[in-house]
Amino acid sequence: METVVELANPQQSLSIWHMITQATLVVQLVMGMLMLASVVSWALIFQKWKMLRQARLSADEFENSFWSGGDLSKLYSVWGGKEASEEGGMASIFIAGYREYSRLYNKEGIKRSEVTDGVQRAMRVALAQEIEDLEGGLSFLATVGSTSPYVGLFGTVWGIMNSFRTLGVMKQATIASVAPGISEALVATAMGLFAAIPAVIAYNRFSNHVERLVMRYEMFMEEFTSIVSRQSYHKKSVDV
Repeated sequence: METVVELANPQQSLSIWHMITQATLVVQLVMGMLMLASVVSWALIFQKWKMLRQARLSADEFENSFWSGGDLSKLYSVWGGKEASEEGGMASIFIAGYREYSRLYNKEGIKRSEVTDGVQRAMRVALAQEIEDLEGGLSFLATVGSTSPYVGLFGTVWGIMNSFRTLGVMKQATIASVAPGISEALVATAMGLFAAIPAVIAYNRFSNHVERLVMRYEMFMEEFTSIVSRQSYHKKSVDV
């Protein structure tokens, strides 16, 4: 009966919460860091998902308006408002390009190529800002995904070292005497994987979405530049 009791007690003490609370200070710090990284990662994942979804919907809405065949000045008046401009995305690139086009179009003595180059530069600046906004937070997910397993492994190695050090001073070593310490250490590895796997998946998925959005923005810039070039050529022909 005594043997049964000795075997049952270790099993009862191997709950996750008990292992966390009974771990050494270093292992607990590692677990705390990994838990914090996981919480921040999940918050960032939901934020980026919402942001990229809104960017795709905004791009679809703007493209429908742009290719509907309306006047560009009317389109600018609609999308150039405060609420529309705060949405960012493709609309912000168009606003920056059309604003520069309006400034240069009626300027005396300016060449057609200068108008096109000015519009392209303005849109490139807006595109760089949009890329910075879209990629914000992805580096954190990449860092969590790449470092969390190693941080957890460090906690595991440290915990196992302490377990074997305790085992070395025992006169009679049993599995039951070292199992709790090793289990506590392995929890750190599990938490490292728990933090890393969602971060890696989210980073890869969001990076793909960002690349697609940037490609759409660049294609729009090319199309808008062609329209500006044709309108500038038409103006020069009329002036001649």
